[in-house]
Amino acid sequence: MTVLNPRIEINLAKIESNTKEIVELANNRGIDIWAVTKGVAADLKVAKAMLLGGVIGLADSRMRNLIKLKELKCPLMLLRIPMLSEVDKVVEIVDISLNSELEVVKRLNQVAKDKDKVHKIILMVDLGDRREGILPEDLFEIAKEIKDLSNIEIIGLGTNLACFRGILPNEDNMTQLMDLVNNIREELEIELPIISAGNSSSLPLLLDLKHTSVTNQLRVGETILLGREVPSGEKFELTSLATFKLIAELIELKDKPTASKGEQGNDAFGQKQKIVDKGIRKRGILGIGRQDIIPEGLFPVSKKMTIEGASSDHLIVDLTDVEDIKLGDEIEFRLSYGALLGAMTSPYVNKEYYYTEEE
Repeated sequence: MTVLNPRIEINLAKIESNTKEIVELANNRGIDIWAVTKGVAADLKVAKAMLLGGVIGLADSRMRNLIKLKELKCPLMLLRIPMLSEVDKVVEIVDISLNSELEVVKRLNQVAKDKDKVHKIILMVDLGDRREGILPEDLFEIAKEIKDLSNIEIIGLGTNLACFRGILPNEDNMTQLMDLVNNIREELEIELPIISAGNSSSLPLLLDLKHTSVTNQLRVGETILLGREVPSGEKFELTSLATFKLIAELIELKDKPTASKGEQGNDAFGQKQKIVDKGIRKRGILGIGRQDIIPEGLFPVSKKMTIEGASSDHLIVDLTDVEDIKLGDEIEFRLSYGALLGAMTSPYVNKEYYYTEEE
């Protein structure tokens, strides 16, 4: 069988078992899990493994991905605030969308009315991470106006933390969210059955039996996919790290000076590199680059090699301490979430699937 490089190897068994562990942990605390598929470009095989793991439904930021996921016949959630240009598709395809703009909600209502549907929304509140969300002081009036829309149902409040500024969920911001929920319930008589208060960054709190969670829904991607805590990057207690592995092929191997020759300008990405002269080193080039991955998010399985940098199509590595290596050899990497996102989105990285319980 011909092997196509670069490639990413995907262990569906570990993704399914990671999902099961997280779902069980959350369900024991009265929390439902939606699996976030944007990190794998809504790959259908990965999405199926997540569903087998017991998640309530699948969530993604892009309508193109959600249209693809529709064939799995499961509940779908749009994570990114809808664009005005896509409201027709939102009402047609997804069951729930996250919203923070009144004008968008009014357009969703009109489309839903035309289609004789009721569209469900979760209103997002900005509790400090400064990505999407209504400011707390504006929430009541906006919710009051949305309540009167005939074909929109507010089913909950939500917030996003850790993704933009790295603000973590804690007792203070969770208490603030619960206060907002209670205010809307009492003053506007809206039931708000869903409190969608976070993502993978909220999972470590669930390990603390003394912690009382206000949320009953989490949107989880990274910890299922990579088995790591957010944002620390450490292994999550219940999950496996053996889910994805990137393979790149050595296309050049030469002893070269580490010092450059000639007048230095900016590189192809507008950056001026800092050059450190380490003398003559065994320098390798791999057939993958920034068009496919974030090189800063790659971690060589071999501790004897280091990544020196990358251009669009080339990854430069120092192999001086690696023995018995030759042209055409494959080098393995673990990935950060950002590198995984790039590799799964890139059409130039081949996807290979297998199913094994081995680490």
